Amino acid sequence: MKSILLLLLSTSAMAADFEHALTLPKRTENLVFRDRVKANWLPDGKSFWYRIQTGPKNHEFILIQAATGERKTAQSLKALGLPEQEALKSSTAKIELRKTTRTGEESGLKFINQLDADVDLFWVNQQGEHIRYGGIRAGAEREQHTFDGHVWLITSRTGEHLAIIEAGPLVQTLIIDGKGISKAKEEAKKPQEPGFRSPNGAFLVTSEATPVTRRQITIVDSSPKEGVQPRLKVIDYIKPGDPLPKPQMVITHKEDRKIRVPTNLYENPFTESGKLDVTWSPDSREFYFDYNQRGHQLYRVLAADPQTGAVRVVVEETSKTFIDYTHKTWRHWLHTSGELLWMSERDGWCHLHLYDTKTGKVKNQITRGAWPVREVLHVNDAKREIWFLASGLRKEEDPYHLHLCRVNFDGSGFQQLTQGDGNHHIEFSPNRDFFTDTYSRADLPPVHEVHRSRDGSLVCELEKADATQLLAAGWTMPERIVAKGRDGTTDIHGILIKPSHFDPAKKYPVIEDIYAGPHSAFAPKDFGRLLNQHILSELGFIIVKLDGMGTNHRGKAFHDVCWKNIKDAGFPDRKLWIKAAAQTRPWMDLTRVGIYGGSAGGQNSMRALLDHHDFYKVAVADCGCHDNRMDKIWWNEQWMGWPVDESYARSSNKDDAHKLEGHLLLIVDELDTNVDPATTTQVVGALQKAGKTFDFMPIIGTGHGAAETPYGSRLRMEFLVRHLHP
Repeated sequence: MKSILLLLLSTSAMAADFEHALTLPKRTENLVFRDRVKANWLPDGKSFWYRIQTGPKNHEFILIQAATGERKTAQSLKALGLPEQEALKSSTAKIELRKTTRTGEESGLKFINQLDADVDLFWVNQQGEHIRYGGIRAGAEREQHTFDGHVWLITSRTGEHLAIIEAGPLVQTLIIDGKGISKAKEEAKKPQEPGFRSPNGAFLVTSEATPVTRRQITIVDSSPKEGVQPRLKVIDYIKPGDPLPKPQMVITHKEDRKIRVPTNLYENPFTESGKLDVTWSPDSREFYFDYNQRGHQLYRVLAADPQTGAVRVVVEETSKTFIDYTHKTWRHWLHTSGELLWMSERDGWCHLHLYDTKTGKVKNQITRGAWPVREVLHVNDAKREIWFLASGLRKEEDPYHLHLCRVNFDGSGFQQLTQGDGNHHIEFSPNRDFFTDTYSRADLPPVHEVHRSRDGSLVCELEKADATQLLAAGWTMPERIVAKGRDGTTDIHGILIKPSHFDPAKKYPVIEDIYAGPHSAFAPKDFGRLLNQHILSELGFIIVKLDGMGTNHRGKAFHDVCWKNIKDAGFPDRKLWIKAAAQTRPWMDLTRVGIYGGSAGGQNSMRALLDHHDFYKVAVADCGCHDNRMDKIWWNEQWMGWPVDESYARSSNKDDAHKLEGHLLLIVDELDTNVDPATTTQVVGALQKAGKTFDFMPIIGTGHGAAETPYGSRLRMEFLVRHLHP
């Protein structure tokens, strides 16, 4: 009787803890002030105004003279001497945010930025986190691959929310004009036949390829919204090792004469569509196209003569591991001078180079050093200077922090134009004489400043965000922690979150939120509420999130750890980091360590209990790409290489299922078109064959990210509580 009573009391207490944790988003909503600044520049280009939130229901209008820093504050624009209709230009109103809750079939978005300022593009994932996908230049267009149901956020460079879009089943063209976002048209998912005309109209270039059989997978919608009977869905889904088309460029002249461009310099391109994009020189004497050889160890920019079809190499990159073609093959054509700005990791760090396009030779390396160029923001052809974001510039600062820099084409005149210890987001004035700078850290609310572009000198501080009420509501500030990695010298960076009811006299189990995808880095660098992590922490856990070796933005050697070795996932660094943190934090109980993640993080989470069960005792793996042979081609061949070899088997959770020790919960969604659901069910079969005990929960009627549904999230929390709390 006594044991039953204790169980009832425990269950009741757990329910209360869950309810308290789940109310955290509501309890901490709208409690950070002076955190968002959007500069609305006036026609003179020397002054701007912004609206700032000063309390839950209060705001002020600020007018800034950028040349002097003079500041005026009022309760209305009229009081500042500005017409009230100026308020229509402001996009400081908070847009109702949504997060991705399903992954349908492949689709796309095309953005047309009609603003005179650059904007940033973010995917809002299943956890509500904003994953940056680069920017869209002022007046430029951008196409983005996505899936039906995925949510995208467009912000100004200072972080103001301009629009949020949920992708549909058709490709949508969307216009960004400062009035929200308007839909121009919808296009069928199947692209139009490629054709690239010369500036003088004399030629037409197309790419032709013999069709290859495309792999299809079948998923079952067991409980459709309409009707009773299950429905089959068949989708194209190309996997590593599958055959790909091999296109050949064909030039058609006005008189219908055709020239087939020899393929000896582009024999085996990595392309799912069988198409190669073309850039023409203004004089129509050449056109340029890229050759990304399958396996991602050879990348060329090629030039072809439309009169003869002769092809030559302008740029050639090679790597013994991989070329990060999705992030580090930026270029800018300087047709007038016959030059090309090119990005490369050939010296071990992502840097810029100046090429002579006629000779195909490097004229000079523009940037250099043990730090990476992260993004080029602007090229001034006339002044021959480049404005870009870089990280790792100062040894004493987090090497992931972005800073604004400028350099001349010949490599002279390098300047770091931002100084604050934080991650910087930049927006230039219309004439680029000034820029507003917003920087923050996971443990520092945003600071807003305005600077002179010529030398980065500070005009004035605009605002410092106030998070006092957020902290008073029970939200805890993350701690940033640095510890040495597996080599004993490389710093590994991450954060730690404590519950609001933290008691240093107690012992707390530790849970790692993991995502070790090599395409980026994932420990938070900007200030945010990090609600998923904080909700879980409120259940009596210490939450950690960090980036081990094999992730991006720390140089080629750091990144190359992932090559043909996805299973590594930085675990040797992660364990050392957590142990180092616990040495000065005795309240971290390293006998009770759990881990969770989704997609690539799902693969990582299960791997923790296969290879590292001496440390990790509990894992929740959501929609994991548990076998890189089963997942989509473009992501897996990038890091695991081609042809498919034994390294794929070495990283397979299915092949290693017999090694499982500890408590494992597998979650999968039946309608996942991102990661083939059979990837998880094959793991289930292998675990059963090996006689292993584990938990398995399919989530019905949802897509990728099933653990972020209300049911999946609750299930994950209950599993971690059950196995990590005594």
